[in-house]
Amino acid sequence: MIELLTANTPNGKKISIMLEEIKFDYKVTKINISKDEQFKPEFKKISPFGKIPVIIDHDKKISLFESGAILIYLGEKSGKFYEKNQRTVINQWLMGQMAYVGPMLGQHHQFHHYNPGKSEFGESRYFKISERIYKELDERLSQSKFLAGKDYTIADIATFPWIARHEWHDIGLKRFKHLTKWYKEISKREAVQIGFDLLNKGEEIPEV
Repeated sequence: MIELLTANTPNGKKISIMLEEIKFDYKVTKINISKDEQFKPEFKKISPFGKIPVIIDHDKKISLFESGAILIYLGEKSGKFYEKNQRTVINQWLMGQMAYVGPMLGQHHQFHHYNPGKSEFGESRYFKISERIYKELDERLSQSKFLAGKDYTIADIATFPWIARHEWHDIGLKRFKHLTKWYKEISKREAVQIGFDLLNKGEEIPEV
């Protein structure tokens, strides 16, 4: 059984979506990041940087931190969404999400959504970067059904929850037809809908 220690964030939703997709038994243990529970000594023993999500594979008695590493582990363990003959391409798009898409959209959230009016430079900088990310993803998806090719993979699972915050971004997802098509197709997946509602509060995927 997998225990998912997480908060209701895009990085947390990646893992709950993946667990639903591969149909593993799991339970969610909520980490209240607004109360800094992620920095408690007992949590930092399994997450050295004090970040969510973390999983504990109780069958193997191991824990993993960093959402990209967790997705790779679950892909290997399940044999799903991480095909051996596609891994070079999948890894590129997964690492792109981890190093670029998530961090930059996360900064955009901080300046544009949470703290508007506090830094004109920060708001302008991260809005422009986020808009560029939308354009770059749209360009890729004009050539490929999914990010790593014709198949849905952990690269898509990693990226989707960040684009699902498109209402926060104020960039206009519908302006990007290929990204919109990808987003709508993934939104229809039952496992994505269930995993997106991480805390079982009836949270629905935002429409375009």
